[in-house]
Amino acid sequence: MASSSNSFIFMIILLITSFGHVYGCYESIISFGDSLADTGNLIRLSKSNKIVASSVLPYGETFFHHPTGRFSDGRLVIDFIAEGMGFPLVPPYVGIMKNMSSSKNSIRGVNFAVAGATAVDISYLEKRGIKNPATNVSLGTQLDWFKQMLPILCDSPTSCKEFLENSLFLVGEIGGNDYNHPFSQGKTGEEVQSFVPAVISAIGLAINELIELGAQTLIVPGNLPIGCSASYLTIFKNSNKKEYDDSTGCINWLNDFAEYHNQLLQQEIHKLREIHPHANIIYADYYNAAMQIYKSPKKFGFTSTIVACCGGGGPYNYDSKRPCGSQSSNYCDTPSSYVSWDGVHLTEAAYKLIAKGLLSYTIPQMNNGLCNKGISDQ
Repeated sequence: MASSSNSFIFMIILLITSFGHVYGCYESIISFGDSLADTGNLIRLSKSNKIVASSVLPYGETFFHHPTGRFSDGRLVIDFIAEGMGFPLVPPYVGIMKNMSSSKNSIRGVNFAVAGATAVDISYLEKRGIKNPATNVSLGTQLDWFKQMLPILCDSPTSCKEFLENSLFLVGEIGGNDYNHPFSQGKTGEEVQSFVPAVISAIGLAINELIELGAQTLIVPGNLPIGCSASYLTIFKNSNKKEYDDSTGCINWLNDFAEYHNQLLQQEIHKLREIHPHANIIYADYYNAAMQIYKSPKKFGFTSTIVACCGGGGPYNYDSKRPCGSQSSNYCDTPSSYVSWDGVHLTEAAYKLIAKGLLSYTIPQMNNGLCNKGISDQ
């Protein structure tokens, strides 16, 4: 397993496109995104009469042994990055605001990501007859939260300048729900693809505003290969073998869609690099990092890739009416051997491999050993 992990890290090094290496020690991690990064915001925002899946077991069972609001069996990419940099796990924004007794000097990061969040404003989707069943939070909302919280994080122009320059910003993954919601509500691939430029524009505007505020280092992940997701494989299941990749079992046109999003995102990042040559904007290629696992699962210790560990049954163990955590759902014995956790999100084991690649390349180890300690085998 050790040699295969090293080859995976090397592969990610080749797949992450960067304006330059990220050097320097960071004082804080600031995160924006959706359920791939949410460490507990949605469960704190939801009304008491609405049960969020991530608030019940088996969510969180592998590492925390209780649900934390994370949509996985354990830690997410952001958790591994924080641990690798010697930071505490990045707390959710809503949790911090509800417990302001904590000294601002003790805050080493804030996570604004919310499960179900979109890049575009909710009004964009509503005008097109699309509902967001999880939340009305968008990337713009998260950015507003950050600006409102900035005076808590720093108290003068000088200290804010230092804080922003010395913080690592994770902008995403975001944009997946801009497609998940319309696809799950019956919109065609052609119609959903027409949304991509607006989604990319929303992400670009957020990155631009963060840089204008003073951010220096930003990591921007692309979309995962959604054609390998148990939820999409269930929704678009059909008998036409030509639509499936022979080696992975993934749906080709959905992965092509994800690559189209990623292509436009990289073009947007290139434009922003030209506008802000002093900033370090790094594109993290989640797509190809994940595809290495789907193509060679045994090399990385996985026995199941497209079947969910936790779900409601069926060929991919996914049923939207019987989601993971519901009384009628089932749960695998070894989540670490699965790539898919609940049919939508990945397992801790899969996220750990992706995070190892990010830490190995984008956040190299510093001389004092405090900035990037790397990820332990725990």
